[in-house]
Amino acid sequence: MASVVENFEPRNVWKYFEEITQIPRPSKHEEKILQYLKDFASERNLEMREDSTGNIVVIRPGSNGGENAPTIVIQSHVDMVCEKNRDSNHDFMNDPLKLYTDGDWLKAEGTTLGADNGIGVAAALSLLDTPQDSKLPPLECLFTVDEETGLTGAFALNGEIIKGRTMLNLDTEDWGEICIGCAGGGDSSIDLSVDYRNAPSDFLSFQLSIEGLMGGHSGVEIHEERGNAIVFLASILDALQNSMDCRIVSIQGGDKHNAIPREAFATVLISPEAMADAQIIVSKREQGLNKEFGSKEKNLKISFAGLDDSPDKTLTEDSQVALVGLLRTIPHGVLKYSHDVEGLVETSNNLAAVKCDGGNYNIVSSTRSSISDALELQRERIALMSKVYGAKIEQDEAYPGWAPNLNSSILEITTKIYAEMLDGEPNVCAIHAGLECGVIGEKVNGMDMISFGPTIKGPHSPDERVDIPSVKKFWDLLLRILKELAEK
Repeated sequence: MASVVENFEPRNVWKYFEEITQIPRPSKHEEKILQYLKDFASERNLEMREDSTGNIVVIRPGSNGGENAPTIVIQSHVDMVCEKNRDSNHDFMNDPLKLYTDGDWLKAEGTTLGADNGIGVAAALSLLDTPQDSKLPPLECLFTVDEETGLTGAFALNGEIIKGRTMLNLDTEDWGEICIGCAGGGDSSIDLSVDYRNAPSDFLSFQLSIEGLMGGHSGVEIHEERGNAIVFLASILDALQNSMDCRIVSIQGGDKHNAIPREAFATVLISPEAMADAQIIVSKREQGLNKEFGSKEKNLKISFAGLDDSPDKTLTEDSQVALVGLLRTIPHGVLKYSHDVEGLVETSNNLAAVKCDGGNYNIVSSTRSSISDALELQRERIALMSKVYGAKIEQDEAYPGWAPNLNSSILEITTKIYAEMLDGEPNVCAIHAGLECGVIGEKVNGMDMISFGPTIKGPHSPDERVDIPSVKKFWDLLLRILKELAEK
């Protein structure tokens, strides 16, 4: 089968990216991609360092006049968010991704593409494979693990495996931007114990489904006010239980902590005489959501379909009121914009997932803020909400934000080169998404950092796509920066 990326430029970057897409690499299951990196280094006789967490550094000596320049760290993460459409049979633990082009965009069939951060990994591999007649400074290519589930690899990084003190993070997703700061964040795992009762034998069984939402990255796209399937589902269930004897059997929605939920489902029992009223309530709520979100969420689909099977157990009234109430109470979306940086989301929360495990429902909420005090205050609020409904909550240690340094030497160099390429000034900014820079900066004292990359849209959703022409521009920028650093 012919390669989809065969004629793309730069060829080496695309070659390695395509190879990466054929290697399963879900977060916390990076064994195959790590072995690939080790084999890559061994085949080229490149020195490698590894810490106990699995983070790998591959070293390339400076070349063609750059041998004595300061070492530069090239950083990317090897794991990817594994999201797929409901009708996809893709197995992320075993199956290669299926690539295709749509105009200037590269996508994957029915799944996330893994351009976040696979393009960065591919660029690092291309640098390591660059011929020795190229002018490059000494490079330490740092490949971190398990970024997408909470920056685990960066948190556990042994800073001693890094010698360089200038770092280029390749995990930003807009060509034309230089990122110099990011939000911190932390998750809340909420456990609500529930009880069950016998289901009425004469009630009818229905599945309420919310599907077709855009989803996306809960940091990058939270400001777009996209729909949240769990929020939509809970609002309809609340309307049903407030209007009739609606018995909830189960609720499930969302998946990853950093992905806005695209789908959510509930199984409910309704008495035959209330069936028409239930359908009217669902229809009215659907009309209201389409009026509110229809111009953004063009593929929103809400269905209320009868089921053949009739479950014999439902949640008790107290349990379902608590569960629905908690889902309706936990905030979702932008909570505050920055007063100092126009348009920058300062604090947000993502109601990320709800699932049942026997007599317990687990709800995951992910909070972000560029101000640590604001972050913790919001997490305290979520803890209070949970306790009001009798739920238990666990909150992991928040990861730190990355404070901008406008006097950065690498920022000055990159801004100059970027401006020449753009014929105008790049957008120097901070982002609301979490990057590993803040954590790595705490592990390696004195690190001067920036982040940049090609244009990637829809990360963390099956709509993820990378702008093909921007990858060539990104690569040219990276080479020009490194060439100038090799001359220092």
